Amino acid sequence: MLASEMIMDHKEKANALLKADADKILKLIKVQMDNLTMPQCPLYEEVLDTQMFGLSREIDFAVRLGLIDDQEGKAILGELERELSALHEASVKK
Repeated sequence: MLASEMIMDHKEKANALLKADADKILKLIKVQMDNLTMPQCPLYEEVLDTQMFGLSREIDFAVRLGLIDDQEGKAILGELERELSALHEASVKK
């Protein structure tokens, strides 16, 4: 395997893992909102903040390693934040 192919493989894996982690956060929040608590719950907010902070650190690390570029990282977080905002709005309207 050529070095450039290996680099691309690592970049693709990093991107896929980060997106999978973002998806796990979204699923966790959906389950919590559907079954457990309301979005105004301090515990809910703490879990969300912790998960989002962890993902942002993962993204920062991947950017610093050159596995993804800064814009890709911001796009992953931005997409998750939009999804969470829509989910929050839907739960408030229930």
